[in-house]
Amino acid sequence: MKFGSVATRNAEGAILAHTIRLEDGALKKGQRLSAADVDRLSTAGIDAIVAASLETGDCHEDRAAERLARAADGGGLTLEPPFTGRVNFLAAGNGVLVIDEAAVDAANRVDPALTLATLPAFARVTRGRMVATAKVIPFAVGEDAVARAEAAARRAVRVAPFRARKVGLVATLLPHLKPSVMDKTRRITEARLDVSGSTLVAEHRVAHEMEAVASALTKLLHGGAEILLVFGASAIVDRGDVIPAAIEHAGGTVAHFGMPVDPGNLLLVGEIDGVPVIGAPGCARSPSENGFDWVLDRLMADLPVTEADITGLGVGGLLMEIGSRPQPREGKRDRNGPRDRTREIAGLLLAAGRSSRAEGANKLLARLGGKPLVRIAAENALESGLSRLVVVTGHMQGEIRDALAGLDVDIVHNPDFAEGMGGSIRTGMRALPESAEAVTILLADMPGIDATAIDRLIRAYRPEAGRAIIAATHEGTRGNPVLFDRLFFASLARLEGDTGARRLIVENAGLVAEVEIGAVARHDLDTRAALVAAGADLDDGAPSGV
Repeated sequence: MKFGSVATRNAEGAILAHTIRLEDGALKKGQRLSAADVDRLSTAGIDAIVAASLETGDCHEDRAAERLARAADGGGLTLEPPFTGRVNFLAAGNGVLVIDEAAVDAANRVDPALTLATLPAFARVTRGRMVATAKVIPFAVGEDAVARAEAAARRAVRVAPFRARKVGLVATLLPHLKPSVMDKTRRITEARLDVSGSTLVAEHRVAHEMEAVASALTKLLHGGAEILLVFGASAIVDRGDVIPAAIEHAGGTVAHFGMPVDPGNLLLVGEIDGVPVIGAPGCARSPSENGFDWVLDRLMADLPVTEADITGLGVGGLLMEIGSRPQPREGKRDRNGPRDRTREIAGLLLAAGRSSRAEGANKLLARLGGKPLVRIAAENALESGLSRLVVVTGHMQGEIRDALAGLDVDIVHNPDFAEGMGGSIRTGMRALPESAEAVTILLADMPGIDATAIDRLIRAYRPEAGRAIIAATHEGTRGNPVLFDRLFFASLARLEGDTGARRLIVENAGLVAEVEIGAVARHDLDTRAALVAAGADLDDGAPSGV
């Protein structure tokens, strides 16, 4: 491939290296120039351009990326059409990502121009999630290099699909363990099983005694259970403890006890008559990711879980201190009764705008029923199941802060509020508690979004079932608020401009669930006319400075 400056008159068929903007439209990077394109450039007075010209033995970037991706496709994947030298691999269904790491490494070492990147091996993935990408860096690469990379990457990436199973649950009883804790454990376990389509066919709650547990396991086997889970009221601390002894008493074997994953150390795996048994660690009572998930996912995808597999999980097995592992809070009671705090979902209330469409008034300080709009929005959020509320201020930050006086919120200021919503989301994301596993982004000029509407989004949030973005809608049209799983936190923290997070929703359509909340999803009080129509008092909303 030849690359460099080319006289415009000789550029027909060359590939443009950089976008050139003309009065009648742009010629984009990577575009193969036609005779008409050359005429446009010449007419614009451009005598030379930087371009690439393919030679004999070269493979165009799109074709090279497509060949590499097809070679690496081991099944369970959908390959997107090549574009600008890239092919994305999407999961065709829910399952576990299986990577031949040696093959990926070998393909990447053929030529720096050819790259193959994946999510971590054995990651749980849902339908539509991007799991890998093949990218060709220059505009073309040699045919020989492509052929060698194809051979190296053969079937290196696949998704092992989940298979629905009948699951039996044994839970042991001790005086200190409340029934409410056991009920919550069952609900969380059922949510874990949803992603594979599996069902909990029966639960036996028995005394924390070897014979009682063994009898319960036997009954579940006779009832057709294909996987057995055991939650002890007291953690397993030795291979001779109650639960491993019960497995052996029921005619089974203990394959391995303990794992180098924290939380998840006290996990046990075994089998009875070929049916897998997992002795769950205490952390599996929480919905947060732990070693139990890693083992359960593999079994649900028909992947073996050997002693070598478990002992090889140490690198990357320290989950204790990462933000994706929230500590569940106790539910707190408000005027609507107890709320479920099983998941820690933070709220991000955007209150930084300049109210440029409100004709001189600060819409967020306009009063409805004697309260500023921003306070109404904050109080509604605080009455919902959100675990914490962060408010982002900007324009008239002092007045906004005063309007929120006495509320249990975290207030952060966005000094770049004039650049638009993206900067406010970035500011707010930095202030979220590390334990938050999702965030609901709310707009302060939408007082109709009450706790009931927010809680509908929270209830719909099921990342383990592929519902990682929850969008509020009205009659099929998306509006606000929107809830995002932690998977998107890094992207949210990099937003720019005034488009908000709309792009993330479009690009991850396979992970989006919509929730109908009524007309409030599309009703903001963004203009003076809308405020007046709603009966707002604008006297206190007039700006006194910036």
